[in-house]
Amino acid sequence: MNDEQLLRYSRQIMLPQIDIEGQERLLSSRVLILGLGGLGSLAAQYLAAAGVGHMVLVDPDTVDITNLHRQLLYCAKDQGAAKVSAAQARLSAVNDSIQIETVHGCLAGEDLSEQVRKATVVLDCTDNFTSRFAINVACVRSSVPLVSGAAIRLDGQLTVYDRRQPDAPCYRCLYDEQSNENLSCSESGVLGPVVGMIGTMQALETIKLITGAGNTLHGRLMIFDAMTMEWQTMLLQADPECPVCSRA
Repeated sequence: MNDEQLLRYSRQIMLPQIDIEGQERLLSSRVLILGLGGLGSLAAQYLAAAGVGHMVLVDPDTVDITNLHRQLLYCAKDQGAAKVSAAQARLSAVNDSIQIETVHGCLAGEDLSEQVRKATVVLDCTDNFTSRFAINVACVRSSVPLVSGAAIRLDGQLTVYDRRQPDAPCYRCLYDEQSNENLSCSESGVLGPVVGMIGTMQALETIKLITGAGNTLHGRLMIFDAMTMEWQTMLLQADPECPVCSRA
């Protein structure tokens, strides 16, 4: 690190859980963020500020006025612009020393697998089960940690699937492809601070995975109820008959 980087990240480096070694890991890491809505836009800001050296941002959408109450990476003048382009401009303004790669579209098949293989950590910030199942398969096959967040209405949830750990579950262990229906913010509504909390915690779990600072949510699913301001924690176990990870 040069002198400017030592100063920029000094408050993180002071933490014994991070230190110089942890900051260098952040600077040399590559993070794939799939989805730049309420979750991804918040997570990306914290990761850019923390000094993640290479970020790959993926989203097919453009900024809409209905996004602005919760997707704080964008402003009114961004309406109509591709989210990845607006995000790249804003994140570069926050930290111009990091590399930001964008994909205006959806990743699938080998394109998704290739990006996952290159990543240090993958963040699933999408809003549909089809994407989530595909991302999970790619992460299981490449043994890349997956930070999964979701928020709808007044509820949120967060976990980490880390197949590098023994007997680790995957997303498919928890959710059955045949029994889940997609829920969208446009149909069900969502409160901005709920997605902000989950997205920020996705960034936190990502930093912990990269630096090795403390225990992650591997093996635990945290569920948040904004009405009661209560968290519940479920312990997750691998399904021995999971069609994805039991064959990995």
